[in-house]
Amino acid sequence: MNIIDKIEQAQKSNHIAYSFEYFPPKTELGFANLIDRLGRMAQLEPEFISCTWGAGGSTHDRTLELCTTAQSLYGLDTLMHLTCTNMEKAKIDEALEQAQKAGIRNILALRGDPPRGHEYWTPVDSEFQHAIDLVKYIRKHYGDTFCIGVAGYPEGHIDCPDKEQDMQYLKEKVDAGADFVMTQLFYDVDACVTWMQKCRAYGIQVPIVPGIMPIPTYQSFRRMINLCNVKVPDNIMSDLDAIKGDDQKVKEYGVNLAVKMIQRLHKEAGICNFHISTLNLERSTRLILEALHLHKENGLHVNKVSPWAPIHDPAKAELWDEFPNGRYGDSRSPAYGENTYSSGQILPTSQAILKWGEPETEQDIAQLFINYINGQVKSLPWCEEALHTESETIRQRLTDINQRGYWTVSSQPAVNGASSQDKIYGWGPKNGYVYQKAFIEFFVSDQQVAELLIRLGKDDSITYYATNQKGDFSTNVSDAEAQNAVTWGVFPGKEIIQPTIIEKASFEAWKDEAFGLWTEWEEQYAPNSPSQKVLKEIGDSYWLVNVVHNDFQKPDVLFDVMLS
Repeated sequence: MNIIDKIEQAQKSNHIAYSFEYFPPKTELGFANLIDRLGRMAQLEPEFISCTWGAGGSTHDRTLELCTTAQSLYGLDTLMHLTCTNMEKAKIDEALEQAQKAGIRNILALRGDPPRGHEYWTPVDSEFQHAIDLVKYIRKHYGDTFCIGVAGYPEGHIDCPDKEQDMQYLKEKVDAGADFVMTQLFYDVDACVTWMQKCRAYGIQVPIVPGIMPIPTYQSFRRMINLCNVKVPDNIMSDLDAIKGDDQKVKEYGVNLAVKMIQRLHKEAGICNFHISTLNLERSTRLILEALHLHKENGLHVNKVSPWAPIHDPAKAELWDEFPNGRYGDSRSPAYGENTYSSGQILPTSQAILKWGEPETEQDIAQLFINYINGQVKSLPWCEEALHTESETIRQRLTDINQRGYWTVSSQPAVNGASSQDKIYGWGPKNGYVYQKAFIEFFVSDQQVAELLIRLGKDDSITYYATNQKGDFSTNVSDAEAQNAVTWGVFPGKEIIQPTIIEKASFEAWKDEAFGLWTEWEEQYAPNSPSQKVLKEIGDSYWLVNVVHNDFQKPDVLFDVMLS
């Protein structure tokens, strides 16, 4: 059914209603396990679920499959996200036709992010340059077939510094036929309430559904707020900084914060509908509903058996991937690939030049990587924040490695039983111990890679994966399904937790994004400029290599081998 009816009914009855957002995982097993998780979360009886849409329709098939499965298998109403600026008209028509055929009756109409370097970018189809174009198109060709939602930005859109203009754009989307507004994530309730009041004063009278995102981990929280340009009140940031080494406390804080936000918005602004961004995890969502006394103990019981067998014991399924740290989580997890806000940085060319200059040679690029290691450059396209404190112990080795032509984008030192409360290495619940294998990931030229892999292959304790943009691939791991835990923790009363796993599936999934960032960096410079040319040449020819030294009791060996 059209979800606007549910949204309006909740508002009329003045009771809190909730819905869940999911994204298509990057791997087959992750998707299969999400379907299984979706069945359990259906028992929480959300009013509807939504599923995100990858840039340019990159998750087209998976998004449609997730929506149709949720409807047919679990009886859930679905809201399908749809972006338009990187989509040809034929693809938009195909998506809408398939949605209609599948019984999907709700669309969240979005512009979608242009590629980085948007000063030199033009839409794929000139008919679709803004979300309003998609709203008008759907209304013109489908009438009232679809209920349409649009995005609202309580703190202003990142590409529209003029908040009055941004409000005008939202009013125009509503006037064009949008049924409701769904907000971007936020953590400043006062700012959101003020913004909603301005919406009403501006004549925007359709329901507004706040987007609530429970904090998953400290690092992913920092990444998301930076990339989405979300302001966080000082007291919240201070609270999180004080507990950032304890993932359990961060999660608990995130649940409590989400509960307080919902309660305030309901009490002070009369808001009754809330859309929870689950990041494909389930426990935090359930705990939020329990704290709000909305957990339906005798809710929907799903009698149908999922065609996908769960990877883990269902009794433990809620917890097994609750601590996703870093890009190398378990590729079987429904939350694998959770950085749906992308890993790179959206910068206009002027800011890219200010941050990274105008490199013209490979030596210029190498110096940028070295300057990042030494703190003179605060970020790189693959690394949003400065080098983590734990890398201080290997900073000089990383500098030496980069000077040899191995441009590092990820690394960690070996750790043998540090306290989980250690200020540098600690994570997870208190009174535990954490371990790490040394690993390093880097780009290297095609002239250097062959000799390097031969050298690495001589040490039985080293495993590696290597690939380039063309898809050439090399590894010394004989088992294609092997999962190598490179970070793990032992905690009181818990099973061993392995938040960082390196495997072929996750490496290949990351490879596409890693090389895509070369292209996006390249597009931040004018076509045919020296900077654009050198970045393209490097992206086309360099290899991405991931190396693990599996003897975590020998912390220096990996770096000795790299520098030998």
